[in-house]
Amino acid sequence: MANRLANATSPYLRQHADNPVDWWEWEPAAFDEAKRRDVPVFLSIGYSSCHWCHVMAHESFNDDDIAALLNQRFVPIKVDREERPDIDSVYMSAVQAMTGRGGWPMSVFLMPDGTPFYGGTYWPRESRHNMPGFVDVLKAIGTAWRDQRDQVLSSGQQLLAHLAQTNELGAGAEHVDPATAQRAAALTVRMWDRELGGFGPAPKFPQAMTIDFLLAHHLRTGDSDAQEAAVHTLDAMAAGGMYDHVGGGFARYSTDAQWLVPHFEKMLYDNALLLRAYTHGAQVATTEEHRLRFRRVAGETADYLLREMQHRSGGFFSATDADSEGIEGKFFTWSGPEFDEVLSAAGEDPAEFRAFYGVTDAGNFSDPHHPEVPASSILHEPVRRDESDEDFAKRLQRVREALYSRREQRVHPGLDDKILTSWNALALGALAEAGAVLHEPRYVAAAQRCARFLQESLVVDDHLKHTWKDGHGATIPAFLEDVSYLAQALLVLYETDHDPAWLRWAAELAHNAQSRFAEEDDNGSFTGAYFTTAHDAEQLLTRPKDLWDNAQPAGSSVLVDVHLRLAALTGAPAHQEAAERTLALFSPRAEQAPTAYGELLRGLERLLSGPVELAIVGPPDDPSTALLVDAYRQRWRPGAVLAVGAEGDEHVPLLEARPMLDGRPAAYVCRNFACKRPVADPGELQALLERS
Repeated sequence: MANRLANATSPYLRQHADNPVDWWEWEPAAFDEAKRRDVPVFLSIGYSSCHWCHVMAHESFNDDDIAALLNQRFVPIKVDREERPDIDSVYMSAVQAMTGRGGWPMSVFLMPDGTPFYGGTYWPRESRHNMPGFVDVLKAIGTAWRDQRDQVLSSGQQLLAHLAQTNELGAGAEHVDPATAQRAAALTVRMWDRELGGFGPAPKFPQAMTIDFLLAHHLRTGDSDAQEAAVHTLDAMAAGGMYDHVGGGFARYSTDAQWLVPHFEKMLYDNALLLRAYTHGAQVATTEEHRLRFRRVAGETADYLLREMQHRSGGFFSATDADSEGIEGKFFTWSGPEFDEVLSAAGEDPAEFRAFYGVTDAGNFSDPHHPEVPASSILHEPVRRDESDEDFAKRLQRVREALYSRREQRVHPGLDDKILTSWNALALGALAEAGAVLHEPRYVAAAQRCARFLQESLVVDDHLKHTWKDGHGATIPAFLEDVSYLAQALLVLYETDHDPAWLRWAAELAHNAQSRFAEEDDNGSFTGAYFTTAHDAEQLLTRPKDLWDNAQPAGSSVLVDVHLRLAALTGAPAHQEAAERTLALFSPRAEQAPTAYGELLRGLERLLSGPVELAIVGPPDDPSTALLVDAYRQRWRPGAVLAVGAEGDEHVPLLEARPMLDGRPAAYVCRNFACKRPVADPGELQALLERS
């Protein structure tokens, strides 16, 4: 019989609807029940594509004996961390304080008032590999609650004090130090794996924000090491097994240093951020080989998003699982005989493409939880292809199509079909920029559809919401990540299709961030920090702050970029002041831990590079206007903003009183609204931009 989770909006929660555990959602009634029964709460936090969440569900939450223990001695609550990042943030801080580590599934024991007193991550059903068994943990916690209540209460109060202390930032720098970027880049380059790419040891995560920072830093300073570290890492990821060489898109991360064996779940935010990074890489790379490779990977990733992750309404789904039929990676890997069969049927030489994709009969991967399943091969490129070989590219495309067609006959990994505003914003911004750079109108159209969907379906009574599920509508008030990511994405879309409606919405969201999420000191002045939740949101044990990048950029850092863009477009000093206050607060921390602040450092590069303001005056649909825009797009310009409008269109101050040039579309290159003479020739515009 289904439990309370059967009607949840979260696919992750619904995965647990048939557990024998008497799960509750996060709601006051659950804590009232714990108070009534005088028992602790067991809080389990995870997400639908989390491999170890699936393992713990199979081993423990589907087990009748464990369910009986949980139901008798606790009130069990299940939370989707992607729906409630605020709850996840608060209790992850507690688990990290208790254990020195974190991850998912997160397992926390709470007092009936929500105070944590013990926690961890994945526990096996029975003790193994020096890990306590979940059965033993449940019994020990139940006994401690009954017999050592004072000790439990004391532990909880100590944790509360620690959480309150860690939420206090203290003073940052008084002003932004321009040398911070150079020191942060130098430290990042020292972390770079010069042999294999990436930053630090295995497991290796994509770190798209760090790559963008290094590329932007190179463009401003000419730092060749920063450029090489970024390009090398992009190249290594594209060749490795983390990249889906058949269907496009990237898996979550690489379990090894070689980028070969991934955790196979695919997340919308990873693919959006990597699409953005590969688009920038294509604009910054100094060799034609890398430019072509990064353009190809960007295009294949965008195609994957449109083909497999887009809802019919225009929004994008959240993720797909690592497992299918209970086996990790089964959907994505190939046995030697099946690979040969597909290649032969396509009229190609299996041996040639076995060598190209690293396919062997012995394989290079097996699911460690299913040793009975024969090893298979993760496709990768041991030797880089010649990107300029058009004949081979055509053959390879036929091979990919044949492999994709065969793969489509397999049982697909599970799909998390909830639609999150924040992750959709990352996707629409990346698609808009990729469409402009790659000259692919399908991507721009998809970005526009997504923006309209968010406007029509995720805004309820003038309030932005966090999540939408087909048949359930929009629920949960927006978090800082929703407001900040969407504002940034709309500014990118505005620079792509030149619709001033997106600019107006972005400005409204930036105002919303300052009025509802910004932290103020005792004098009512903005400190530079932002809370994860709005001031009128549900009050948790603490009100968490969005401080540093995780797998996604920190909302506070994204707002630096938003405010600097708006300052350059509108001339409003409040935007500049807000960005500089956040940069001054966090820059000392970014200098010490640059890979945790990649997005902030990219914002710092925008400040130091700009503002370069480009106003193109001419009908947006005029081919001559388009040629001027294309000249601007020839390279990534992280310190620049672009406004395009017909003569007399004054929707932004940057366009005011700027005439066309003898009846032809004209480009004005400006700094702080002081402009050079207008030009109508794309070549002249490029030359002006290079000198600006």
